[in-house]
Amino acid sequence: MIAIKPTRVFTDAQLANARLQGDPPADAVIAAVAAQGHHPAVGQLMRWLANTDTVDTADQPEAVRQFFVDYAHLPAWADGKRMQRGMAFFQRHAGAIGLALGTLSLPYTYLGANGIQLLWLTERIKTDTPRRLQETGEWVFAVNEPKNWLRPSTHNAPPKAVAYTLKIRLIHAAARWYAYQANTNGVPRWNEAWGVPVCQEDMVGTMGAFSYIVLRGLRKMGVPMTEADEEDYLHHINVIGFINGVSDELLPRNLREAFHLDKLIARRQFAASEAGRGLTKALLDAIATISGNPSTRNLAAAQMRFFLGSDHADALGIPNVPVEESLVGVVNRLPIFPKLIPKTV
Repeated sequence: MIAIKPTRVFTDAQLANARLQGDPPADAVIAAVAAQGHHPAVGQLMRWLANTDTVDTADQPEAVRQFFVDYAHLPAWADGKRMQRGMAFFQRHAGAIGLALGTLSLPYTYLGANGIQLLWLTERIKTDTPRRLQETGEWVFAVNEPKNWLRPSTHNAPPKAVAYTLKIRLIHAAARWYAYQANTNGVPRWNEAWGVPVCQEDMVGTMGAFSYIVLRGLRKMGVPMTEADEEDYLHHINVIGFINGVSDELLPRNLREAFHLDKLIARRQFAASEAGRGLTKALLDAIATISGNPSTRNLAAAQMRFFLGSDHADALGIPNVPVEESLVGVVNRLPIFPKLIPKTV
């Protein structure tokens, strides 16, 4: 007898409301810091948030310290055993997942024409894409390392994975603050028609790109895995999404919900855009830079087309290049996160 998974129905109205929602607790922290010193104070906080070598909040403003006390916890529904199995799945397939993240998940998010406007307005994504890729990879691999979920001996300090994710959450809140501050000759650069910067719809879509879309890529690559493997990995990434400020009601509780939510977000948000094409070009250039071999740009473009399909690839301006060789073992040719993938992969 086949068990039928209960599946919630996500609606346009629900996601339209999510498009207007940010992350009030994290936004309040940035507002408190800005009230003390405006741009310089937020800039100083951002330098600490971007420093991956420390999660110690001792020297940070009171609002930051209290935020880490209040939100350094797992959701009530988190299942430690499932999280362990999800991380074990990641460790077994780290190389393939790294490839899927770089050539499927990231360009997939670039199809969200409204949500990526913030990235496009941020000059750093255009001028320092390799470093941004490295930072993203560091976080993804850190939260999939079991030892980083152990509570340290320091009194009341949260596990590194939790603290690291809370820093990412505050970076998103700071990005929202900066988006509303940015202007050209007094004219705001942020268009309200795009929704709230780093809104709830975009956040849950991004977490889906790190979970469900990765799994879709692994299936297409022929990676052996069971439905239980996939569900456990989705559960683990959902826990991370909760810590990162994604609304509990939006997180898909199973693969069926993830499928329907992805379809709805894609229908609502996916469109060709200058920002999407520009970010994809920067990503392809960064992959070539990281590999040290310009020819890998074409290989990465072919891999993206393999994952995304022609329509999405065309919308992102991905070159229609011939596949240079078999996709088997291609991960070794595309070291998108070279310092992070285990040497045994």
